[in-house]
Formats: sequence, C-alpha cells, structure tokens
Amino acid sequence: MTVVDGYRLHAWGEEPRWEAIEVRDPGPGEVLVEVEACGIGLTVLNCMNGDLDDSPELLPLTPGHEVVGRVADTGEGVVSPQVGDRVMAYFYLSCFRCRWCLSGNESRCDRRAGWYGVHRDGGYAPLTIMPAGNAVPLEGDLSATEATVIPDAVATSVHVCKRRLRLGTGDLVAVIGAAGGVGAHMIQVAAACGARVAGLERTDEKLGLVSRLGAIPVDSSDLSAELDEFDGGADAIVDLVGTRQSLTWSIEHLRAGGRLVVLTTFRGRTFEVDPRTLVFHESSIVGSRYASRSELIEASALVSSGRVEAVVGETVGPGEVGAVHGALRAGELLGRGALVWRGER
Repeated sequence: MTVVDGYRLHAWGEEPRWEAIEVRDPGPGEVLVEVEACGIGLTVLNCMNGDLDDSPELLPLTPGHEVVGRVADTGEGVVSPQVGDRVMAYFYLSCFRCRWCLSGNESRCDRRAGWYGVHRDGGYAPLTIMPAGNAVPLEGDLSATEATVIPDAVATSVHVCKRRLRLGTGDLVAVIGAAGGVGAHMIQVAAACGARVAGLERTDEKLGLVSRLGAIPVDSSDLSAELDEFDGGADAIVDLVGTRQSLTWSIEHLRAGGRLVVLTTFRGRTFEVDPRTLVFHESSIVGSRYASRSELIEASALVSSGRVEAVVGETVGPGEVGAVHGALRAGELLGRGALVWRGER
C-alpha cells in the first residue's frame, strides 16, 4: 500500500478533490503503473458527470483514462508487460477472452466490466492499478504530453476512419467539431487515409487550427454552412458535437451512399430522420465505439512517425486540472488537455 496525493471524485457532477489516496499493491493479473501524464478531454467530463455510469457505489473514484506511464510492479501471473515497460491504458475493461476480443474487436466485448477511470481508479493520481491486458505497449520516444493523445483521441480516429468508414483516396469527409480533442486528430487520420477533409468549427482561432492541420476550414457558427468545396455533399460526416441541429445538418449534407458517424455519449440527446431520406439516398447512420488494442498501437505509430501531430492545447501539473475542465466546458480548448505527473510539460 502506498499513499499519494491525487484527485478523488466524491459526487457525480462535481469537481474532484485534491487529497491523499491509498494505492494498493497489484493483485493477480494486474500491473502498477507510474503515471507520466493523463490526457483530459470531454469523455472524462462525461465520466465525472455520471454519463457512463452514475452508480453511488463507484464513489469515491480517481478519474482519468488517457494514461501514459511505466510499469512499476506486476501481480501474480503477469508475463507481459514487465517492470520498466512504457505503456498506455486501454479504456474498456474487456475480458480479452470472448469471441469479440479474440477477433480484435475488444470494444464489443460481451463480458466487459466497465471502463478504466470509471469502474477502476484512473490516472488523476501518480500511481494507478490496471489489468495487465489494459496496459498496451507504447514504443518510441514521444514525450508524455504527446503520447496522451494516442489511447483515446487518435485511436478513436483510427477506428472511425479505417474500420467504420474504410476511407480511401478521394473520399470527401467533413468533421464537425474539428478543433477539439478528437476532431483535431480525426481530420489528420482521415487525410492520412487519402481523404479530402473539411473541418467545421465556430471561431477564427479554431478555424485557423483546422487550416494549419491541412483541412478545409468551414465556418459552422450557425450551422447554415454549405460544403461548397464538396459541391454540397460529403461521402462521410463525423459528428463530434451530437446535437439535434448538427445531426440533422449532417443527414442533409450527405451525398448518395453517404455515411454519418455518431460518436457522442451525452444522455438524452435525440434527433429525427425521415426514413425515406435513408432509402432514397442509400445513406447510413453508423455508430462507433472506441477502438481495439491493435488500433492503439497503429495510432502510436501514426504519431511517432509524424503523420499525425499531437495537438495538446493546455498542459497542467498536479493540483491544476480545474482550469482545463473549465476550458473544456466553455468550448475554449484547442485539441486535448494533459495532466503531467512526471517529465516535461
């Protein structure tokens, strides 16, 4: 048992408190990880709001799932990873033994035990325990801050672009919310697949980032935007906002055979679609659920090679995450945030 200072969430919908935390030794099949840094995005806010699970018995909880660190100790029966290995956290607490897991679709696991950072303490503390299967090898010499975008933002983008959309050369893709944590990486992964990409955003600063990352900037401040560069329609639209207005706009701006990918997990959001639209245009609405472990490794290679730039708009040290949470809620953060425990900020 080790006592460290970190963040604990005591009530759903509130900010976590900075306090002393007891971290136990790793049990059978588990590893203890020294956290270098933990990414901060909208998903962690959803987790803290109870949008994924608001069971009272889960509290108190140490949030944070976008972990990069080194293995400090291993429990009984762990062969890999080994002490000293650099790893990143796989978000879903999958069984890694069912038919889905064995086929490389771990996010569809039939026996999933929840989410790391929700049903287990996460990376808002300098030490964390996770199942060995959730500790995915991280190769290369990326900084801790750069690496935090891999296990969620880039891996999710790889899953969307390569598995759910199967993008290829010449595909026309629009991303709504293109300067956020996932969006800033989605437009890059889509481009790496050969697609021509438009990024929809609302402010000059965000549109400037979209342009710098190589996508066509489209002002969506009132979502009356037209995809003029695409002759009015896209082969695929990735909606990272998930409002009734944005989803309706997306359906209306698909080409024949187009696909709308929905990613948001906010509770209570719905929209209506005329079934005839789907039939007449052969349009599809596609859900996308995180990524596989192999896609985390593929995401790591994209960032390490420089094909995808890690976009981290704000880094903070221990005791300072409230500022990043506030920027996220206000829609002011470009890319991801990062809480850095060890190494450079």
